[in-house]
Amino acid sequence: MCGVTGFNWKNERLLHKMGEAIRHRGPDSEETYVDGSVSLGHRRLTVFNPSGDGHQSMPSEDGSLVISFNGRIHNYSELLDETASGGDSLKSRGDAELILDCYKEYGTDCVQHFNGMWAFCIYDKAKQTLFLSRDRFGIKPLYYYYDGSSFIFASEIKAILEHDIPRKENREIIFDYLYYNLTDHTEDTFFEGIRRLMPGHNLVFDLRNGKMEISEYYNIRARIRRTPADYEKIRELFTGSVRRSVASDAPVGSCLSGGIDSSSIVVTMRKVDPDALIKTFSMKFPGKNIDESMYQKDVSRKAGALNYSVTPEPAELMRDLEDLFMTQEEPFSGTSVYGQYRVMKLAKDNGVTVLLDGQGADQVLSGSSYFNGYYYYELMKRLDIVNLLREASQSYHKSRCLSPLMYLFLRVAPEDIKRSLYNHHKVPYLARSFIKENEHRKDIRWYLSSLDEAVCGSVSLYALPHLLRFLDKNSMRFSIESRLPFLDHVLVEYLLSLPSAQRINNGVTKYAFRKAMEGELPESVLARHDKIGFATPEESWLNEKRIRDFVYRIIDSEDFRSRDFWSWALVKDMFKKLHSGESQNIFVGTEIWRCISVELWMRMFIERKGFPATPEESGIKVPIYSPIL
Repeated sequence: MCGVTGFNWKNERLLHKMGEAIRHRGPDSEETYVDGSVSLGHRRLTVFNPSGDGHQSMPSEDGSLVISFNGRIHNYSELLDETASGGDSLKSRGDAELILDCYKEYGTDCVQHFNGMWAFCIYDKAKQTLFLSRDRFGIKPLYYYYDGSSFIFASEIKAILEHDIPRKENREIIFDYLYYNLTDHTEDTFFEGIRRLMPGHNLVFDLRNGKMEISEYYNIRARIRRTPADYEKIRELFTGSVRRSVASDAPVGSCLSGGIDSSSIVVTMRKVDPDALIKTFSMKFPGKNIDESMYQKDVSRKAGALNYSVTPEPAELMRDLEDLFMTQEEPFSGTSVYGQYRVMKLAKDNGVTVLLDGQGADQVLSGSSYFNGYYYYELMKRLDIVNLLREASQSYHKSRCLSPLMYLFLRVAPEDIKRSLYNHHKVPYLARSFIKENEHRKDIRWYLSSLDEAVCGSVSLYALPHLLRFLDKNSMRFSIESRLPFLDHVLVEYLLSLPSAQRINNGVTKYAFRKAMEGELPESVLARHDKIGFATPEESWLNEKRIRDFVYRIIDSEDFRSRDFWSWALVKDMFKKLHSGESQNIFVGTEIWRCISVELWMRMFIERKGFPATPEESGIKVPIYSPIL
């Protein structure tokens, strides 16, 4: 896995600065290509082909094309047979060179032939164009900036910020984050003028006239073809995806939360390679209701895996907070992102370069209570009240959670009622002027009408994209390539084509996939109906003295008090009620975190004041990463 950079003029020194800003994405080497029209950079993390043949930025054999590529093409072998040369012209036997071969044959339609994850730029000298593409689901990031003259792109925002460009916050995106808890849902980022190329999109930039064209080449909604469930086929497709994901010349491991998704990956890793040394990496919180260590042990025993675990502490969060913000580059909702950060560090410390992860499964398999609400709405529209009542009853019986009914209510409630609930109960601390300024902003989740719409929206816009951002940046911070077996597009298309009743059935989420994994997973995991997934004890952490003092210093600061996003006094009162136990709002910790997150981001990235002082860190214990057989 790697990092790509570039811009539409010649400046090798500036290109090197961009590369240094994302050195962590590719610590093994740096290569550049510069001519009178472009500067292209590449940082390499060696996963395949440790010889020098795979170095980029890579020219085609005839020198007419140059590529800077980040990712992995899983169907490499099949594509060799498809191309006119049959791969005979390839010297490196690497993905980047194969992409150039496919581009020569298919042009920008080459991406339709790829199975994998990618973000790349191809410089076509004859056409004088830059062709940028991002994979179907946006597993690999790609950002760009264009002011009508300067066109700049990179794998991470911090590389773009090496240029002398204006730094201004995007108030609309800040509003979406604070009000709707939405991030990464549009091409706009928190930085005004810096955009992300959306998943499943191509961008062609004409170097001669500065014209930029963006087009969508993949839409998951258009790929759904209703089909009956075949559990054997689901198992075969998933096994094939895992088999492709473990291919590597570097050490491979897996995250393991103890839920169905990551557990399925681990047991399937054992199935595809009976002799492999499998290392898994987990969080545990002994004595807390979010602890999943018993399931992690069951899976490790069944798969014969070596499990390593970490228990992050509040003082360690304070120690790592600045680096975490620098890693993520944009605000993030909650401290579970830190838990993932620590799991990635744990894997790095134990010699793993490639890490499989279950990200995407909750969206593709309709695995959270959020989706139940849309299924209920679907049943209500069909006047299938008997099934609606049965599903709601069974869901509550299994999970003791009323969230699905809350989501159903929010879907059927008139918009003015939803607005009133948000303004007066969910985010009463936001400034009325800020809400008025952004009253044109919409949350598409309010208007979805079926489980299919909810799942496709979740995959494309409002859930998976920010989760993939968290994962990619946390893993690459520690020079780890993360791979996601649940986001093989052939598997995704099949799973999303299943009837609603095969995704949620009798209150059981991920129904068809559970059926497919019977006999493969430990019974303890298969029978789980709770949803935790690398959660951290966020509310108790906010009550810990070091963090509590830090938050009060932020809220009481002149910067925080002067922001027109919120009423600082109401935020402070909300925080007081949290640590005094008076608050009745179960989401209050998350709401407070969002405010603090925006404030810290503003200071670091927009105002460049540096990170505020944190409490003394004396007495921090270094966690012991001990293997559990």
